[in-house]
Amino acid sequence: MTVGVSESTVEEAALDWLTEVGWGGQHGPQIAPGETWSERDSWDQVVLIGRLNDAIARLNPGVPLTARDEALRRVVRLDAPTAIGRNRLVHRYLVDGVEVEYAAGDGRIAGERVRLVDFERPAANDFVAINQFTIVEAGENRRPDVLLFVNGL
Repeated sequence: MTVGVSESTVEEAALDWLTEVGWGGQHGPQIAPGETWSERDSWDQVVLIGRLNDAIARLNPGVPLTARDEALRRVVRLDAPTAIGRNRLVHRYLVDGVEVEYAAGDGRIAGERVRLVDFERPAANDFVAINQFTIVEAGENRRPDVLLFVNGL
């Protein structure tokens, strides 16, 4: 009799290890669109918007709500025509934050840099590992064994 390692054994071991080092865990089908605890509105949505919105508020408490909302909008609807351009934009947002302008209380236009990740205090971020996270895009169905999200990204 041959003893082998199955794909599900590796997946469970990875999830166990991630939990041991502080990552939260979720089972993809439980947070899928239409489920009671859904964290997505559609199968093509790959950003956990609620988690990202919570992180933006937590990491940028002095930034007005309108500026935080604009940063969220920019992250969710990336303004770049190619996949490479979108990847570069996301990288810049992650590293540098999202530059936004808003109308200040005195009528002038003010600017803020909205942080998406706290690199100085990693514990301030939300880390979650999700297994069997189904993504449907352009008629293609993909289901990675484990996806890692930091602040919903």
